[in-house]
Amino acid sequence: MKLKKQVTVCGGAIFCVAVFSLYLMLDKVQHDPARRQNSGGNFPRSQISVLQNRIEQLEQLLEENHQIISHIKDSVLELTDTGAVSPSGHLPFRSSNGSWVLPFDGRAAFLSIKPQDCQFAQGRRSSPAELQMLDVYSLLSFDNVDGGVWKQGFEITYDPNEWDDEPLQVFVVPHSHNDPGWVKTFDKYYYDQTQHIFNNMVVKLTEDPRRKFIWSEISFFVKWWENADIHKQEAMRKLILGGQLEMVTGGWVMTDEANSHYFAMIDQLIEGHQWLERTLGVIPRSGWAVDPFGHSATMPYLLKKANITSMLIQRVHYSIKKHFSSTRSLEFMWRQSWAPDSSTDIFCHMMPFYSYDVPHTCGPDPKICCQFDFKRLPGSRVNCPWKVPPRAVVDANVAERAALLLDQYRKKSKLFRTKVLLVPLGDDFRYDKALEWDQQYQNYQRLFDYMNARSEMHVQAQFGTLSDYFNAVYKANDVAPGTRPPDHPVLSGDFFAYADREDHYWSGYYTSRPFYKNLDRVLESHLRGAEILYSLAVAHARHGGMEGRYPTTDYALLTDARPGTAKEVVVIDYGSRMLRALVGLKRVIINAAHFLIMKNKDVYRFYQTEPFLETDDKRPTQDSLPQRTLIELDPNSPRYLVVFNPVEQDRLCLVTALVNTARIRLLTEDGQTLPVQLSAQWSSAVQMSPEVYQASFMARLPALGLALFHLYDSTDSPMTLRSDTLLRLPTHSQTVHGLDPLPLRTVTSDSDWALISFSLYLVLQTIRRKDDPQVMRVQFQFVTYGTRPSKDKSGAYLFLPDGKAKVGFGYPLRTVFLQAQLFLDCFNHPLLSSVPNDVLSTAFTFYPYAFGPVCVCVCVCMGLPVGLSPAGHGRPGGRTKTFLPPNGAGNGNNPQRPERENESDRLFRLQGQSHALQLNTDGSKEIKAHGFS
Repeated sequence: MKLKKQVTVCGGAIFCVAVFSLYLMLDKVQHDPARRQNSGGNFPRSQISVLQNRIEQLEQLLEENHQIISHIKDSVLELTDTGAVSPSGHLPFRSSNGSWVLPFDGRAAFLSIKPQDCQFAQGRRSSPAELQMLDVYSLLSFDNVDGGVWKQGFEITYDPNEWDDEPLQVFVVPHSHNDPGWVKTFDKYYYDQTQHIFNNMVVKLTEDPRRKFIWSEISFFVKWWENADIHKQEAMRKLILGGQLEMVTGGWVMTDEANSHYFAMIDQLIEGHQWLERTLGVIPRSGWAVDPFGHSATMPYLLKKANITSMLIQRVHYSIKKHFSSTRSLEFMWRQSWAPDSSTDIFCHMMPFYSYDVPHTCGPDPKICCQFDFKRLPGSRVNCPWKVPPRAVVDANVAERAALLLDQYRKKSKLFRTKVLLVPLGDDFRYDKALEWDQQYQNYQRLFDYMNARSEMHVQAQFGTLSDYFNAVYKANDVAPGTRPPDHPVLSGDFFAYADREDHYWSGYYTSRPFYKNLDRVLESHLRGAEILYSLAVAHARHGGMEGRYPTTDYALLTDARPGTAKEVVVIDYGSRMLRALVGLKRVIINAAHFLIMKNKDVYRFYQTEPFLETDDKRPTQDSLPQRTLIELDPNSPRYLVVFNPVEQDRLCLVTALVNTARIRLLTEDGQTLPVQLSAQWSSAVQMSPEVYQASFMARLPALGLALFHLYDSTDSPMTLRSDTLLRLPTHSQTVHGLDPLPLRTVTSDSDWALISFSLYLVLQTIRRKDDPQVMRVQFQFVTYGTRPSKDKSGAYLFLPDGKAKVGFGYPLRTVFLQAQLFLDCFNHPLLSSVPNDVLSTAFTFYPYAFGPVCVCVCVCMGLPVGLSPAGHGRPGGRTKTFLPPNGAGNGNNPQRPERENESDRLFRLQGQSHALQLNTDGSKEIKAHGFS
């Protein structure tokens, strides 16, 4: 209205100025005395005629100007009625050809790259890595030649006199690797075994100060600490501060390095480190990773940033281990491939043999090493596969036993560049019985005492921690901890894929149990969103002096688990834990967003049982797909969408909601109408839902902020765009019915398709842009692998196909192609109910007006009309996500490698997502959306 008044006043002023100027000119001509005197009192007729012509031209120009002003005024009124603005307003507008355009407002939809951000790429590297893993892989033949007693290696020899000048230092490091869920659940492992390890640890380490131990899984340690009495806690604290027990890595778990997102890897590391420093005043200095199935270059970078100076890895392809052993490169400085200097270097020790158990750690011959695993003494339930059992060390055999063990130590030391040797002593869930503590420590101490007392053996053996070993290596090389020892190589790259023997590549777990892998990603995204909103809300609360009214302690966190290789009961336990954590994180998001969107925070109230907001989906059980909510629109009052952007840059996103009507109008917070693309919601493969529609719109979301939108049930709006749906069926046998007002056409061949073509089984073959004759050919195939008929089969760990992949996809599909102004969408769906769950529906989405990297946000929420009770306004609906509104709310050599059990995993299309919130208000609430930077 204000703009209309301004245009009217401006047009009237122009007209008045023009008429007044004409009047002054005529008055001057008719009444100027000088002109009358010079002309003798007579005005020439020719000049009068010319003046009259000019007056007529001026009148004509004024009339045309009046028409232009009227046209402008009408255009402004039309724009005001529809809610659209000019391109300078940064909202979509209709161009002269009738299509909708998203104007470029000068802000990039992606992060721009500045020169200073790429200085490392512009400068020369002062010290490039000598070992590039991609080059190393190209050198290896992967032939797996029998190496003798060390099957995957070679024969090792040495000169008995080479330690005469410098004795061999041996650090035997007892350890116990405890998976937080594997064959048993986390709780069952704790109560059956892990708690007994800690209880015995307190007693047995205290008996002799020479005894050492290391521990890595802080999740188990925290649980024991919280259940231990004060006396056990103080005894454990004394062992840690005295150096007998070392916390290595300090992560909540020993994280997987292949499937886990780096956010999860950082989160679990922070959680463990903060607990250790807060409770014990301890900061880990050494990393210990014996069980991740391959090692990523990300982990050494994170450990370096966590002030860890040294690390150890184990599960590396056996051919890589053999190559590094032959070149004595098992210890190296691990550098990031992009690093211009040594700032990212961390010292790394690679274990050379098959496993981290006792038979594969003392030396190259597992038959001999197994004889020094004293838990396997005769009478034990565990024995040596090589049929030579251990013998207790007594005075009668100590000389022979010590010489045999020292021979293995010396052979192993020949693979390294210093005369300092690391010998791990442990395995999975070891030392849970007091007897084993006595067996291992007493027998080894007799061996150490015998070796150390005889100078002719030129060895100094003792129990040690991981940091004890690394400190000895640095001291032997006369360098500071974390500094590169002389003659040690620098390496860049990673160690994937891992194989422990033959062609047994541990890549099956990359894809096993995809449902739970996705649930882990969803949980991590919610954790990230909760951290941001919680931090902002706490900062606002403290700034406003509202700490007592905002729940600053309402925060939930669950660590990353590694689903995919555990037993079925353990996976269900993982899922239940993740679901509980997801519910807790949503509560944090709800409370924080509720606080932040209130303009007047004095009226904020915390609802513990009846939340003010609701998230966009719910999962009834840990193994169910998320369900979205149908938003029932009302013609008299709006529903509200609150969308959260968890990234630190503005995002141009496609937002999709499910609504119950085709009559929809969408407004921004300041009342501007946005174009909405209306699409069908499919209740089955060939049936459109008559009660549910998809409403999609493009929105620019503020960085780390919340955006508020209003939804109305209104009469037909010129800003509502209806998708033209084309349904391609393999045959004419299926019957599909359209749904007013969405047009539907069915085709059986590619000739009727405007932009894409498909093969017999509807696999994408070509793409072309609209109004562009150029065709882009696409190769897109579905392939299948069979499994071997032998004993070793593909499973949760391994990928062992029976040959090359076979091309084919034998299930009839129907393809839906949605075409409208905002975006184009194309997806396949099985036609038969007998198609198994592991058939993946494929989807292709085209965004013609997106700038930079495409950001897809599927975020839905519903708000309740002002003054109405929330009960009964939401109901399940939609194909993928629904939620209910709140009620009343204002392996072969390794026998420990289990194969995959039968599972009912669900494969489904993954989409990027933002968090969305449901907003329930009444007339007393004042709402304001904020953006934060």
